[in-house]
Amino acid sequence: MGDAFVAVANDASALYWNPAGLTQFKDDQLLFSHNMWVVDINHDFVGAVYHMDETNAFGISFTSLSMQDMPVTTEFQPFGTGAYFGFGDIALAVTYSRKMTEQFSFGGTVRYIEETLDQLKMRGVMIDLGTYYWTGLGTTRFAVAVSNFGNQLAPDGEVVLIGKRSNSQWQAFSPPTVFRIGFAMEPYQDEINKITASIQLNHPNDNSENLSTGVEYSWKNTFYLRGGYKFNVDEQNYSFGAGVYVPVSVANVTVDYSYSNFVRLGTAHRFSIILGL
Repeated sequence: MGDAFVAVANDASALYWNPAGLTQFKDDQLLFSHNMWVVDINHDFVGAVYHMDETNAFGISFTSLSMQDMPVTTEFQPFGTGAYFGFGDIALAVTYSRKMTEQFSFGGTVRYIEETLDQLKMRGVMIDLGTYYWTGLGTTRFAVAVSNFGNQLAPDGEVVLIGKRSNSQWQAFSPPTVFRIGFAMEPYQDEINKITASIQLNHPNDNSENLSTGVEYSWKNTFYLRGGYKFNVDEQNYSFGAGVYVPVSVANVTVDYSYSNFVRLGTAHRFSIILGL
């Protein structure tokens, strides 16, 4: 849906998009997601949501970003020195959400992050905050989420440069905080068919503002078709996907797939499985 999901956030993926969305569904869920990102980057996400009662929900999640080791190059050996270096991110998060009224929900996430780049390692704590509000006008709802808010970060470690020089002093920078505001509604629905439309304004602190739009068609709450488009984004533009909901004896299983197109960097494929307990 072009990432226009903060005002939908009706399953365990709300752990990533909007922590206030944990109270927008009733069953406890497990989520497993694998994203084959551009330039051979893999993004994996595992999350679990437990509803303590009708108004309180709790969640935990783990995120991993990884790629294959890359060759070390220098000015004098541009095709490689024979050595390799690695890069990877991990994050562990705890989320809490509360339904304050029948219309308004609030949620927050505390996330520990760790990034490794060859000999350098960076650690920090970031916070997500989200709200979710049903306006009372049909099925319209309004949501606001702030992700990756925290203090400035700087790596630790020492790197040996050409000429046996070394550097262990690194500049601090702000984490990639993103402010999202979204609006969603069902322009048409009956007992069999349902169409959900969503629009979302994204304001990152390290790039220009952009707009995401998405639409989802549901047939008997069993089969889903989705599409989206991003405006004012240099690379990513359109995306589409599909999903199926299969109730079985052990759990209610939802399987989803999405395709995202990038202008010069190629394509991305995302697979996810949600188990409703």
